[in-house]
Amino acid sequence: MYNKNDVLDYIASEDVKFIKLAFCDVFGVQKNISILSSELERAFEHGISFDASAIDGFGDEANSDLFLFPDPSTVEVLPWRPSQGKVVRMICDIKNPDGTPYEMDTRHILKKAIQYAKENGIELNIGSEFEFYLFKTDDEGNPTNVPFDNAGYFDIAPSDRGENVRREICLTLENMDIYPESSHHEEGPGQNEIDFKHSDPLSSADNAVTFKSVTCTIAAKNGLYASFMPKPVKNESGNGMHINISLNDKSKTNSFIAGILDNIRGITAFLNPINESYERLGDKKAPFYITWAEGNRSQLIRIPAETDERSRFELRSPDPMANPYLAYALVIYSGTEGVVNKKELCRPCNINLYNADKSITDKLSTLPRNLTEALEEAKKSEIVKKYLPENIYIKNKQ
Repeated sequence: MYNKNDVLDYIASEDVKFIKLAFCDVFGVQKNISILSSELERAFEHGISFDASAIDGFGDEANSDLFLFPDPSTVEVLPWRPSQGKVVRMICDIKNPDGTPYEMDTRHILKKAIQYAKENGIELNIGSEFEFYLFKTDDEGNPTNVPFDNAGYFDIAPSDRGENVRREICLTLENMDIYPESSHHEEGPGQNEIDFKHSDPLSSADNAVTFKSVTCTIAAKNGLYASFMPKPVKNESGNGMHINISLNDKSKTNSFIAGILDNIRGITAFLNPINESYERLGDKKAPFYITWAEGNRSQLIRIPAETDERSRFELRSPDPMANPYLAYALVIYSGTEGVVNKKELCRPCNINLYNADKSITDKLSTLPRNLTEALEEAKKSEIVKKYLPENIYIKNKQ
């Protein structure tokens, strides 16, 4: 965990010329501004101003001055940039001119959620599983709709043509102190998955944003296009962002899961944020019913057959278009509310919901069927009303 002085010393001694100050808009799209290394001390002390009115969801021209303050613990050298005149990236906190945190800064929202959980005796780790497609590009580098290969689940080279790309992504991430746990070809043609070791929620969200950036960069370097869209190929598997959660105090897990199940309809607009998200849900192992079970991949929440430090539960509905800071925050708030209110977990649904009879499924609660329904549920959600700034995301999305 580097501090300000560590970073300034490193910049001075290691021929670093540029610093990218990165942050996300409310939809999770990464933005950045580059400064010269000579400006870094000023950035730490006073922040770097930017026009917030040009960022989706951040306000209008009347109140447009915000400041980026780099978090020194997030400093990473960008391995694909020149070794002489290095470029480093730091993720920033966003503040108002008076120095207070900006309420629409989703990284700050996650920090508050982590603190709320801690105040209620809950500490947790999160690790995500990301799926993405690799598509060929045309002669000008524009993406086509042609998948990079026609391989299937767990296939190997030469059928799996994405093997070397995944390898390069994983090694690049490792050079940035982000540690993938595994990678493989997924079910769809050109579809890949990379999974991450669990870590504290803030680091996990930072790493998720970094991962998407690295994946797109390495794909482009190889003449490909990486798509994180939820359903980029019709009639094939969609892309998920499964969220794996482990609580330090396992006795609170059931109530935490119950809290998520109780609130999932109201937070789905943030976990599945675009129209295409709802083409994925309920199809090819993506959940639709609000149920849970052990080991069952047709459920919204499943508990994998793992033990010891790998013991966890998996929320399977989110997709990679979600802002990870908001997604993690709302899941933490929902679960913590379940613990605070001592919610009892319903009985598990130990059936395959993909081929279950309608006499069973018609009795089950479901996720919203489309984004319009999800946004209406969000407006009614007590979790959203209580813990998110008024109108964040929903007004802009509508």
